Amino acid sequence: MAWNEPGNDNNPKPPGNSGNGSGNGSGNSGGNSGPGNQNPWGKRPKNDGPPDLEQALADIKAKLMAMFGVKSGGGSGRGANTEDQGSGLGLVLGLLAVLALAFAAIDSTHVIGASEKGVVLRFGKFNRVLSSGMQFTLPRPFESVTRVDVTSVRSLPDKVRMLTKDENLVDVSFAVQYTIENPMDFSFNLDNAEDTLKQVSEATIRQVIGSRTLDEVLVGSRGEIAAEAKNLSQDILRNKYKAGILISSVNMQDAAVPDAVKDAFDDAIRAREDEQRLVNEALAGKSTIVPRAEGQSARILQEAEGYRDVLIATAKGDASRFEQLSAAYQSAPEVTRKRLYLETMESIYAKTPKVIIDKSGGGNQMLYLPLDRMLNQPAPAAAAAGAQ
Repeated sequence: MAWNEPGNDNNPKPPGNSGNGSGNGSGNSGGNSGPGNQNPWGKRPKNDGPPDLEQALADIKAKLMAMFGVKSGGGSGRGANTEDQGSGLGLVLGLLAVLALAFAAIDSTHVIGASEKGVVLRFGKFNRVLSSGMQFTLPRPFESVTRVDVTSVRSLPDKVRMLTKDENLVDVSFAVQYTIENPMDFSFNLDNAEDTLKQVSEATIRQVIGSRTLDEVLVGSRGEIAAEAKNLSQDILRNKYKAGILISSVNMQDAAVPDAVKDAFDDAIRAREDEQRLVNEALAGKSTIVPRAEGQSARILQEAEGYRDVLIATAKGDASRFEQLSAAYQSAPEVTRKRLYLETMESIYAKTPKVIIDKSGGGNQMLYLPLDRMLNQPAPAAAAAGAQ
């Protein structure tokens, strides 16, 4: 049954329902009382179907107009409804405009911290870098800001196992401390800057330790290894990758052999220590024996040189004496021969301790034995040994 058909033959449709009333105006007041009224704009009974959408919109409109102090204009019919709808649409559009401006103002204002830099992208392309303080940009989606902390020192620890120059395994723990040098390069040149830094630092540590022996790594200068690894890593990150990272330091925290080979390594260390101990003892003996031998050699050499000089001087003296004696013998043979005889007998008698006293006129000789000189003479065997 259509809504404008009477529901009951005994209750015909009131004449007021045929005209164009204003909404729920007085024209419908008479027709709403009948039980068979099918008018959808009339007042519906309670709990009779879904709520009226038009009535709900009208209520919302009235509340908004009351909020902003706009009075609804009077009038009746379709013209009044059109005017109310136009003013309501303008009100909604104005409200949306105010909200859009407020959102744009809030989205365009940025407070950059003292330790931060702001990287501005305009339509997804790098435009500029904002310093600390209150800064302004275009609202999204025109410009967007990415904050980057450029003063905090970050640390990246790592532990790797590698081969040394003498083909020994060693576990090295190190930490790389760095700051952000260029916010734009750090944010956009690399997909994952920290992962790149980890790989670069590990590669440089392997290169530096691979050029040194195990002893140099364990007990050598770790500061020299760390400084060389830092310089190599910084050169790669800055010149090849342009990562925008400034490495502050590379700290060698620990270096040790793996547990699986630790016992064998300790045995090798003890053998090396024993070898070094024996070498040191040999060097100590050498430092004592060699100088003593060199001193003895120098003394013997000096004695030989002295003996040589004595023999040469004695030979020269004997030759000079013989020449003088020959000249004297040629000038006075008898005197020279007698003098030679007397000197020879004097030298012979001077070596014997016996003294013979010849008494004149009596013919008897007396033998004198000086005991003091005889006791001081060496034994014949000792004398023979000394002669040899």
